[in-house]
Amino acid sequence: MANSTDEISNFKVVLLGKGCVGKTSLVLRYVVDKFNNNNISTVQASFLKKKLNIDGKRINLAIWDTAGQEQFHALGPIYYRSSQGAVLVYDITDQDSFQKVKTWVKELRKMLGNDVYLVIVGNKIDLEKDRHVSLEEAKEYAEKVGATHCETSAKLNQGVDEMFFTLTKNMLSISEQKQLFNSTLSRQNSQRRNVIVVDDEQEPSMSTSKSCCGSSGA
Repeated sequence: MANSTDEISNFKVVLLGKGCVGKTSLVLRYVVDKFNNNNISTVQASFLKKKLNIDGKRINLAIWDTAGQEQFHALGPIYYRSSQGAVLVYDITDQDSFQKVKTWVKELRKMLGNDVYLVIVGNKIDLEKDRHVSLEEAKEYAEKVGATHCETSAKLNQGVDEMFFTLTKNMLSISEQKQLFNSTLSRQNSQRRNVIVVDDEQEPSMSTSKSCCGSSGA
């Protein structure tokens, strides 16, 4: 049996949000520590991998960066199906991008329920002077829908590692809780199968036997 230190946890993460909010910039900054000033739109989706170690536990992230253009919206379920984590990105200078996040939250909750851990990310904090989505508004909404809220700047590399670390640690915690629950449930079911069931109709026979023994002793 492999030691726990040799076990690898695999998680699928999907990035969702309106076009040009910086989804690709965030994942490239996190995975390869690069930033491209040119706004290059993702077509359908791209896929990147990241290996990390948290508290001695080895983790593989499969990160899907999806297209934000409206014409690709219908393809979303193809990519976020079976995801353990979702990063919902908006641009702090674009109120409409924040409203789009709310649409994705509803879709994810409908499709995956509480099995997916959500992080709502306000990107481009380097453009603070042009902010149109207040931190208070975003945090209040995230708390309401059971998500974590973070703010980042892919350009300045602010908050990016911390955001993905928070996401990964929570996915790991949820996974471990599920494993513990399933293990406990399996053990309980096994114990139930080993219980000896006594037929009530046999009890009078046992009672009669005791009575005879008492009679013999008299």
